[in-house]
Amino acid sequence: MSVHPTQVRLVEVGARDGLQNEKAIIPAEAKIELIDRLSATGLRTIEATSFVSPKWVPQLADAAEVYAGIDKREGVAYPVLVPNIKGYERAREVGVTEIAVFGAASEAFSMKNINASIEQSIDRFSEVIAAARADGVKVRGYVSTVLGCPYQGEVPLADVVRVARALHELGCYEVSLGDTIGVGTPAKARDMLRAVAAEIPMEALAVHFHDTYGQALANILACLEEGVAVVDASVSGTGGCPYAKGASGNVASEDVVYMLHGMGIDTGIDLDRLVDTGRWLSQLLGRDTGSKVTRARAA
Repeated sequence: MSVHPTQVRLVEVGARDGLQNEKAIIPAEAKIELIDRLSATGLRTIEATSFVSPKWVPQLADAAEVYAGIDKREGVAYPVLVPNIKGYERAREVGVTEIAVFGAASEAFSMKNINASIEQSIDRFSEVIAAARADGVKVRGYVSTVLGCPYQGEVPLADVVRVARALHELGCYEVSLGDTIGVGTPAKARDMLRAVAAEIPMEALAVHFHDTYGQALANILACLEEGVAVVDASVSGTGGCPYAKGASGNVASEDVVYMLHGMGIDTGIDLDRLVDTGRWLSQLLGRDTGSKVTRARAA
């Protein structure tokens, strides 16, 4: 009989991962309203923005304005993504207290995405993590392409473990394992998680699935049964990977919460409020929601 956690923490990535690939620039006020709405649902971790170069990601050029403008609730963390020390310094200027850094398990993806080898990327984020630790700033780590890469195809499990272990050893309190292009299936997801959990404690791991092939909820369930208790998701199923052709959005937060609640797992999240927020966001973006729960309720 499989055992799953009684409580799961959702890490909401819609405001950053979800919006970063939108073609039309979304005003800072709308992003602030989105995060404030999400804060009112009971979510405890909401990734707010990314301090990347505005040249590379114009959508997030307003990172400082957005972070400064959100109503930061007691008990809610608002991590931001930083790609390098310059991004970290910009984040600190507006009082950021938690950051996220990212590395790829695929050599080809790392080169295409950040123009650096895996080893170079580890050097780059080790500098950021060292600065954060000196400042008492919490650091979360992401490993992308853990179940496949758009450029090299299969990604050796040993590479996934190596990058995840490097992040953990450098001081990331949590490492999120991401199926960036959504090609994974439950058995592969389980095997990947087991391989990483052999080196890093399960309580320091999270999972991050895209729903390109409709496998995300099944993959999450397989990982819950292994004991993972932190899941990344994106309200309304927004997002994709700008460097991965055909990669659809993240799994919808609403659908994950519906599944977890149906399994008797506590999330602390008000599903009705989350659905309302997703509906509001999809109207703002001018398209249908990516959440099946929201569509079912609308019908």
